Amino acid sequence: MAAEKRDYYEVLGVAREAAADDIRKAYRQAALKHHPDRNPGDASAEAKFKEATEAYSVLSDNDKRAQYDRFGHAGLGAGFDFSSAGVGDILSQFQEMFSDFFGGFGGPGFGGGRQREQRRSRGSDVRVLAELTLADALMGGKHEAVIRGSAPCETCAGSGAKAGTKPEVCVQCRGSGQVTAQRGFIMFTTTCNRCGGRGSVVKEPCADCSGHGAVERERKVLVSFPAGIETGHRLRVPGQGMPGPKGTPSGDLYVDVEIAPHERFERHGDDLGTRVEIPFTEAALGTEVEVTLPNDNTLTAEIPAGTQPGSVVTVRGKGMPRLDRSGRGDLHVVVTVTIPKRLSKRAKQLIEELDAELGDDARRASG
Repeated sequence: MAAEKRDYYEVLGVAREAAADDIRKAYRQAALKHHPDRNPGDASAEAKFKEATEAYSVLSDNDKRAQYDRFGHAGLGAGFDFSSAGVGDILSQFQEMFSDFFGGFGGPGFGGGRQREQRRSRGSDVRVLAELTLADALMGGKHEAVIRGSAPCETCAGSGAKAGTKPEVCVQCRGSGQVTAQRGFIMFTTTCNRCGGRGSVVKEPCADCSGHGAVERERKVLVSFPAGIETGHRLRVPGQGMPGPKGTPSGDLYVDVEIAPHERFERHGDDLGTRVEIPFTEAALGTEVEVTLPNDNTLTAEIPAGTQPGSVVTVRGKGMPRLDRSGRGDLHVVVTVTIPKRLSKRAKQLIEELDAELGDDARRASG
């Protein structure tokens, strides 16, 4: 004897006067908790998932809910027992509802990879890593990204059929890729097992792609990188991912950016830092030094008289271009003062004279 069905409101844990939004939220929580993909091999979770889905199919329909509120389960007639249906059939029948709930047919991790593959409406996205130099990031420009993956077979133009032939319409689904069967008062739509959901059958496959319509190939995509881009940024190139099935749009290409270290410059956000060495005489008297940027452009940095070792001279607006707003960051020049290790007699005499000339005031000022 079949077990007596529980009250639908009790199944979803809502009051009989619950609003439609409350019923919807309660079912979403129950479906997420008990979905078989989250509880593989758990018969109890699968039964609860079916029970909650059956309850929602009634309480989300105003007419069915009114009949149920008035007459209970008997008011729905013999109906269809969800407990006897396969999970795949339920997901197929209610694909729009699950898409609305979970952001795709069954959502990520729901409904099985084969079903998602059969129903996807575009090609897969592709993600690659692009390593740029600091000069590339400073100037911006176009660079090639290499992608290896499926591409339409040129021999058969993506049809999968041998030259001179073409795919034939599947006689089982009549080209729709799906077949419909009735169980009780519910019509279930499933993928055609003869053509695998393609809607056509290749009797004489193309020798180059073995009937798949696509081959593995390496291709290059020209990607525009904006000036100022840095490690961690990701660019999206629409339509440059994998080709979609049966002529549907291609996926997108996502390019993750990594900036290679530079031997002379460090980057800190929009600012650049570098070091220059000058003799102690120029540090005392002041001077100008030329700095060659990563893009080989040169600029002049003014070193004021009396510059101490480790001092930082900032050149405004000569750093990296700003992505989020106009202008550029700054260039910070760390000054290293070199002290000669060997002195000629004349040089030693001159330093001694300088020391005497500066006297105690200079020594006090230095430390």
